[in-house]
Amino acid sequence: MLTQTTSRVLDPSDLDAALAVLDREPVANAFVTARVRVAGLDPWRLGGEMWGWYEDGMLTSLCYAGANLVPICATPRAVRAFAERARRAGRRCSSIVGPADATAELWQLLEPHWGPAREVRSRQPLMVTDHMPDTVAPDPYVRRVRKDEMETIMPACVAMFTEEVGVSPLAGDGGLLYQARVAELVGSGRSFARLDKDGKVLFKAEIGAATPHACQIQGVWVAPEHRGKGLAAPAMAAVLRYALADVAPVVSLYVNDFNTAARRTYRKVGFQEIGAFMSVLF
Repeated sequence: MLTQTTSRVLDPSDLDAALAVLDREPVANAFVTARVRVAGLDPWRLGGEMWGWYEDGMLTSLCYAGANLVPICATPRAVRAFAERARRAGRRCSSIVGPADATAELWQLLEPHWGPAREVRSRQPLMVTDHMPDTVAPDPYVRRVRKDEMETIMPACVAMFTEEVGVSPLAGDGGLLYQARVAELVGSGRSFARLDKDGKVLFKAEIGAATPHACQIQGVWVAPEHRGKGLAAPAMAAVLRYALADVAPVVSLYVNDFNTAARRTYRKVGFQEIGAFMSVLF
């Protein structure tokens, strides 16, 4: 056991201790928890390192360092240690994302070395629900995307990502990693869409992270020409019904604070704000 206050890279033998930290905040940590439950703490399988912060020999905070840098249950002292480790390693991530307070502290320490960011989204409300809405009936035409519909769903996924993040997911490797991720979600039955009679995607969303305690809806998108027509709320209710019935007892998502239409839709379906995330995009 470590007896001092220190940080280090965790290894597979630390799995139980890491999961205990992650399970302290099952909704906020759903994304990382889902990865760790599947891949463990081996960096090759996890797609990055898991850094641990110890107080008096006890693991109290984590930071996932992969394609994203994600502080987890991070105290101010842990944030300083993680920032120093990240500064020494150099920036390898495409974003920093996590609970707003810890992420803001982390970015304040890293910005002089890593800045400027392409974009900083300082407040992204974290919203949750554990029940179906009373006033919005699920859209009966929203269904799981089939494995033979990858060519149908991919353009909508690319459009959503580009609109949301500001860069195309096809840049760099030609979209191989992104296409693999979409295929993984489709294959696991966690990709949903409503198609019109010509097979065009009108709405789509995914359950991007899932644990026994919580899951997270992501990639919500309505075709631009169909926005403002009341399509989103019933479609979201349909995805919510699948999520609660098949995936987890609590469903979460986070949304940009400036996206007032989306926040209004989510509230209509029963989601309530319980906190906030922050994202720093490079």
